[in-house]
Formats: sequence, structure tokens, C-alpha cells
Amino acid sequence: MSDFHDAARHGLSKSELEAVLRQVGAERYHNRHPFHHRMTSGVLTKAEMQAWALNRYCYQAVIPRKDAVILAHAEDPAFRAAWRNRIEDHDGEDGWSGGIARWLHLATSLGLDAEAVKSERLALPATRFAVGAYLSFCTNRTLLEAVASSLTEMFSPIIIGERVPAMLAKYDYITEDTLAYFSRRPEQATRDADFALAYVLGHAETAERQQQAIDALVFKCDILWAMLDALQHAYGAPGNVPPGAFQPEATR
Repeated sequence: MSDFHDAARHGLSKSELEAVLRQVGAERYHNRHPFHHRMTSGVLTKAEMQAWALNRYCYQAVIPRKDAVILAHAEDPAFRAAWRNRIEDHDGEDGWSGGIARWLHLATSLGLDAEAVKSERLALPATRFAVGAYLSFCTNRTLLEAVASSLTEMFSPIIIGERVPAMLAKYDYITEDTLAYFSRRPEQATRDADFALAYVLGHAETAERQQQAIDALVFKCDILWAMLDALQHAYGAPGNVPPGAFQPEATR
């Protein structure tokens, strides 16, 4: 496993910086997490699948908010025009006709109550802390760092390509309709990642800024990894669910 914290100390060409960013994903993206491997192996309980959907909703719901913060930091109208597509993808035209609504459909198709999911009150504390940290990062760091943190989208089609076929094949209660959220995401993620990568490569002109971009992507990978760590701990063994969080037996 690489230590990326001084990867740009001597300065990198654009191709070298891109290679480092892609290596971050290859080593740290959450398709390497044991929880993901258990999901694609078909061994998650339905309760674990429900907990995953419920907790991941918190992340989905914060995405347009962090993108709005990024828009507020951007002075270039052309950048804003391109970036606002992300908000429209998740909120839709009326707030409930985009990706967030499709994720809510995934959760309710697994048997969860829509209002309970939307309230986020049953999410794990670690999930809320991780999501809050991501929003805070995009609020308080530079525009370059906020954009670089979104580069996990470069690897999103990989995890979707692993997840969706396995879920359809190995969980008889999951259908293509359940997973409708994922039908548009590879195309959207590729479009967004291409734009963000071009921005990062064009604006990380110094070794310091290159390192900031690398560290931002590492941070974002850590956020996604920590969310699966929390799920694995809470629902992988009896007695680990923290007070106030989703209790599987309460839905049966």
C-alpha cells in the first residue's frame, strides 16, 4: 500500500499526477472493503442490506449540498454551468425526481419506511460524522481540493459494475427496479469525473497544489471506507448496533 502524503514533493507532470490519482483509487477506493466483498459474494443478510441503503442515503442526500457549496466558491461562470448538472442529477427538477429519489426507492424496495430513511435519524453516528466531515471539507477547503475530492467518481463505474450484477444474481428480493438508481450513474459519473479531472490537472500547477489534490482524494476515499467500517462493525456481529440506530428486528 502506497503512502501518498509526499507523492508530489518533487512536482509532477500532468500525466504523472493523473497516474497518482488513479493509483489512490486502485488502492483505497471502497470496492476493496470487506463489506463490499461480502455484498458481491451474496452473503449479506437482508438486515445488513437495509442498513447499507439507509446509511448510504445520508451520503446521497448531502451530495447536492456539497455541490452547492462548491458552486458558491467558483468564480468562473463556465465552471458553474458545468458543475450545476450534478445538483440537477441528484435533485431532479422538483427535488424528488433525481438520484436522491431513486435511492429512496431502493431503500423502500428493501422494506424500509420512506420517512424514517429521509429523516436520517436511524443512521449510524459514524455515518453522520463522516458525511458531515465531507460537507465541512468542501465548505472550508480550496476549490481545487473540493473538486479533487469528487474524483472518486472516476472509480464509481467500477464498483457499480461489480455490485449490480452480483446483487441481481445473489439476492432474490432485489430486482432491476430496486436498483434503478444505478442505471444512470455510470454515464453521469464518467461525465463528471472527466470534467473534474481536467480541472484538477489544469489548476494544480505547483507541487503544493498537486499534493493538496492527492490528499483530498485520499480523504474522500477514507470517508467512503469509514462508512463501510461502521456498517461492518454495527451489523456484522450481534450487540454492536449503537443506541438509536436502525435495529433490524424493528422492521419485521
